[in-house]
Amino acid sequence: MDIQVQSFAVTNLRRRPVVVETGGFVAGFTPDTDNPYMNYATPLPGAEPTEQDVAALIGIFRERHLLPRLEFAPQAAPAVAPALRAAGFATEAVHEYLICTPRTLLLPPSGASPHVENPVTDEEFTELDAALAEAFGGVFDPSPQGAARLRRTQQSGGAVRFVRDPRGGVAGGASCSPPAENTAELTGVGTRPAHRGRGIASAVTASLTEAMFAQGAGSVWLEYSGEGSRRVYERVGYRPQGTRLYLSLPPTK
Repeated sequence: MDIQVQSFAVTNLRRRPVVVETGGFVAGFTPDTDNPYMNYATPLPGAEPTEQDVAALIGIFRERHLLPRLEFAPQAAPAVAPALRAAGFATEAVHEYLICTPRTLLLPPSGASPHVENPVTDEEFTELDAALAEAFGGVFDPSPQGAARLRRTQQSGGAVRFVRDPRGGVAGGASCSPPAENTAELTGVGTRPAHRGRGIASAVTASLTEAMFAQGAGSVWLEYSGEGSRRVYERVGYRPQGTRLYLSLPPTK
């Protein structure tokens, strides 16, 4: 599964507005933001980069005044992490990823979970972007660009789901990439603090996963941020599968 997830990461980065490939790496950039989670690189499965390859990759980020940063499944390219560490890259995080297949998917009983919708209007995409910004504690600010990215995800073959706040606006939601390499990545599952514990995350996760299987994906994968969220995903049918490594090059003093 590591090879499949890493192959997906490569294909997904190649969908970015700006893509640069060098020395066994694919770097994907989003020009309207300097957010490091929207501008990073990943290696090709089995890549064995040289010192010169790593230096060229660093240069691609430096010329854009961006943090050199990578996300990848290390077991799919075992030679990459040592080459990056030799150049000064440090670990940001190691995240376990979970996989759901049509066989393991557990849908909530009809009427037993919040009503899930697809955003259609500009207002709904904007409200969902604002809800996710609050859910993630200010890691990113709500913006027209963020709302536009959610819309592009849906228009390009992915899926976006949300649950309304009965008092107005959006209580929570998530999105899923278009399938590639027979899998898809579910990201950004977030619920506003005032609405947590009501099954919103489970409902949108199940809806998005089911939508990807309806499109023919053989699996959907995601990363989780804590044991609480892991339990939510496991109730939907997600199971531990592997790890993803996040490395970045600290700024020189």
